[in-house]
Amino acid sequence: MRFTGKVVIITGSGAGIGQAAAVAFAREGAKVVVNSVTEKSGAETLALVEKQGGEGIYVQGDVSKSEDVKKIVAATIGRFGTVDVLVNVAGIVIAGRADNTREEDWDKMMDVNAKGTFMMIREVLPCMLEKHHGSIVNIASIAAQKGLKDRFAYSASKGAVLSMSHSLAAEYVDQGIRCNVVCPGTILTPSLQYRIDHAENPEAMKADFFARQPIGRLGKPEEVAEAILFAADDAAGFMTSAVVSINGGMII
Repeated sequence: MRFTGKVVIITGSGAGIGQAAAVAFAREGAKVVVNSVTEKSGAETLALVEKQGGEGIYVQGDVSKSEDVKKIVAATIGRFGTVDVLVNVAGIVIAGRADNTREEDWDKMMDVNAKGTFMMIREVLPCMLEKHHGSIVNIASIAAQKGLKDRFAYSASKGAVLSMSHSLAAEYVDQGIRCNVVCPGTILTPSLQYRIDHAENPEAMKADFFARQPIGRLGKPEEVAEAILFAADDAAGFMTSAVVSINGGMII
């Protein structure tokens, strides 16, 4: 129960990596703030948190909207009085190359993946600075570390997350706030499964995803969740600006 009494906000926790992280934090005693754009998925995650014996709330919100970001943090402090850990999972991926990426798709990924991460950080910082303690874990991607085909704008948005994380860690290292990054490889989340199922050739797409994982399989959300917990834990208190890559051997 290493997070007993800790208050943890997890954006994008309605499914996949975010949901797995919410369940894992609850299992370790945390008070979990579940966030999702979709109320149904948020309620499902909250039910899983409570099934673990954890205490939590669900706050609907789109992290690309400043008013929603303020709502998420205000609801957290209103219920629990503080924020100890922020995990920025919320993100979207739209395939595309430099020559065929639409401007609106670029803007959407930057708004959610990069700006959403920034605004959540900005909103929780006053609380963390006041008590001189806090842990921020940002979810970037293998795409921020390695060139991937058909992921031009997505790579740019996750590269921004990686860079801002290093800057944040340097800025607040002497004020009790740590910031670390988790970079997943290809993880079999519900959204990825949906893309495979609705592809023109599902078997070919699945084979392509498997082929780029030297370990021979796709990752599990629960495996990424364990890395998130490690990075967030006070037991890793000497670790900041670190990049934990859960990539199945895509970078060796």
